[in-house]
Amino acid sequence: MSAEEAGVFAAREPARWVVAGYLGAIVHFTAPVALVYYPGRIGPATMLVALLAAALAGPRQRLFVASAVAAATIWWFIGMVIAITLERPLF
Repeated sequence: MSAEEAGVFAAREPARWVVAGYLGAIVHFTAPVALVYYPGRIGPATMLVALLAAALAGPRQRLFVASAVAAATIWWFIGMVIAITLERPLF
């Protein structure tokens, strides 16, 4: 029996859904970096990647990627508040 006959390839998710999941995971791990390293640079970049992931996400990744967008925004805001309060450089 070949893989095509077994229906293995029919159950696969599109590649863009898989990429969206990985991008969401990258955002979840890199967004907190905006707290300690130039939130004006890191924050918008992570938000852009999160929005790209949201555009690519399928039905199974929607909630995870939406949480990545929210997390990137929250970490950016907190990083900006800390940088302004401590008079650290934003960019």
